[in-house]
Amino acid sequence: MILFPAIDIKNGQCVRLRQGLENEVTVFSSDPTAMAEHWARLGASWLHLVDLDGAFSGEPVNYHLIASICDAVNIPVQLGGGIRDRGTVKAYFKAGVHRLIIGTMALEDRELFKELCREFPDKIGVSLDARDGRLRSRGWVEDTGITVDQVLPELESMGAAFFVYTDISRDGMQSGVNISALEHVLEITNKPVIAAGGISTLEDIQEIFPLSRKGLHGVITGRAIYSGSLDLKTALRWIADNS
Repeated sequence: MILFPAIDIKNGQCVRLRQGLENEVTVFSSDPTAMAEHWARLGASWLHLVDLDGAFSGEPVNYHLIASICDAVNIPVQLGGGIRDRGTVKAYFKAGVHRLIIGTMALEDRELFKELCREFPDKIGVSLDARDGRLRSRGWVEDTGITVDQVLPELESMGAAFFVYTDISRDGMQSGVNISALEHVLEITNKPVIAAGGISTLEDIQEIFPLSRKGLHGVITGRAIYSGSLDLKTALRWIADNS
């Protein structure tokens, strides 16, 4: 199971939002590149980047900063936020991003999504961002009116390489993972699943770890490692010792 440190970028800074709300922001660093280097030095094997400005605006606002992060670290980077056309996809792969996480486009332009999955096999994942069981899009501000169960099989058949499942009500709240919802997602797909939202302590890691035997590929943690309630090195060591 991979533990992904999250670097969420807004206005050129490393931040965390509460429940995805644009005005519920905490700034943790003015230098996202330095934070990326810090997590890599502590032993992270992957980084999870989010262009929050891009997610809200629909275009790659922090492209140059993300490219600099890719240049600065020697571990793979996955990225989501504002990736809604072919040009953006190609530009980010050229910049050194290892794989992309697409949300809005996968729900609103299925044909383009299918073409991109075919063009970049094993490189395109889907962000499934749910509140009360219903998916949201466009930076989590729009209710799509559809559920994970309704859309996941089709996205899988189109070539989605993996899924990132976020319980929005838990994101940035450090309230623990919605285990039952995550178990359900694992039951309806054979693709790797990454969990986001709610990881707060080592106990949360230990609780979710058994699901790694059922297809859980990794967990994303943000606020917890910045606030100190979860020590990244300790968590990485525990995962390694129990894998």
